[in-house]
Amino acid sequence: MICRQLQFHNMAFTLWTLFEASLLCLNAVCVLNEDRFLAKVGWASWQNVQGFGEPFTWKSHMLNLIRSIRTVARVPLMFLNILIIIVKLVLG
Repeated sequence: MICRQLQFHNMAFTLWTLFEASLLCLNAVCVLNEDRFLAKVGWASWQNVQGFGEPFTWKSHMLNLIRSIRTVARVPLMFLNILIIIVKLVLG
């Protein structure tokens, strides 16, 4: 009984685990290769060309979000990854 309580206590959902999960998701978006992965599923930037005045689709919004994350978050993600590694090494 005590072992189960200790195991459940180690698996608690905290703000730190939410931060780590979001960091892992951002890392996954940043390492997507447009030629190898996104083009195969039809999500490459050159496959989604819209004319002037056409409404945006959910696919174009997602592509813009992926492109924005890859552009803006690349350098801050490096520092956040280093911070997470240091914290994990120090605190375990």
